[in-house]
Amino acid sequence: MFRLSAIALALTTALPALAEEVNVYSHRQPELIQPLVDAFTAETGIAVNVAFVDKGMAERLQAEGDRSPADLVLTVDIARLMQIVEAGVTQPVQSAVLDANVPAEFRDPEGHWFGLTTRARIVYAAKDRVAPGEVTTYEDLADPKWKGRICTRSGLHDYNVALLGAMIVHHGEDAATAWAKGLKANLAKKPDGGDRDQVKAIGAGECDIALGNTYYIGQMMADPEQRPAAEAVRIDFPVFEGGGTHLNISGVAMTRAAPNHDAALKFMEWLSSDEAQAIYAETNHEFPVKPGVERSALVAGWGDFAPDGVALTDVAKARPGALRIMETIDFDG
Repeated sequence: MFRLSAIALALTTALPALAEEVNVYSHRQPELIQPLVDAFTAETGIAVNVAFVDKGMAERLQAEGDRSPADLVLTVDIARLMQIVEAGVTQPVQSAVLDANVPAEFRDPEGHWFGLTTRARIVYAAKDRVAPGEVTTYEDLADPKWKGRICTRSGLHDYNVALLGAMIVHHGEDAATAWAKGLKANLAKKPDGGDRDQVKAIGAGECDIALGNTYYIGQMMADPEQRPAAEAVRIDFPVFEGGGTHLNISGVAMTRAAPNHDAALKFMEWLSSDEAQAIYAETNHEFPVKPGVERSALVAGWGDFAPDGVALTDVAKARPGALRIMETIDFDG
């Protein structure tokens, strides 16, 4: 007999019945989206119930089937979005609002997923040990001149797999393998922790540069304990040879079951609005996808950069090859 998961039961019993509500499975930490939830509910009266699902989201939705209480999925990384779609647990959304607010390169042509923010995978550099302009390309990170000077989180993490996937799209698997081997050879220590830990490692003198996402510096600057470490690094925007700076996205998809379809669509559309995009920019330090919405003053202070032109869907398709490379060379070993 089919049973609802504990998460599903929690969502269906957490709040008393309301006229309208939206149930969300989120790969993003709840505190990152709470300001958005609060603003949407204040404006519309629609309650948003968020369940944090760190792993196995597609499998959970498949198991719950048409009885799933989830209306929407919020996640990061283009490959994660496409995996959920390919699992057959989403439905296409037709919305003139979303089409107008989200540029074509950041949404599925069939309407199964929509990007909400972008983030760049860049280099954190020690201000006192790495000169401005010394970091230029991703390819350069495999140069022996960086031997013993680079830190990064696990090579198997989605963010690094996506970066390697983009390298495959640009140069092919053989060249990407050589690059990953060169990067590994230049590591100051085994991959460990998250992006913020790499900033701390630079501050501790364990390495001089690290791979990381832009918005983590913004989050650290807002934390008095982490701010000194963040202030000791500079954000550099490397590019691919013949390309630009690697971008990834956070996004949303409507589930196949979506018991609260209309309210869920309102929330999706609102997340692409000027108000929501500004909240993303100011509280999470991400790049808004909606044209015309400004980055936060802090993020704008990091300078402009040229986004890479490769299609995010191509990066996602390269994920299996990128993962295979990381495992074959034992990047984390």
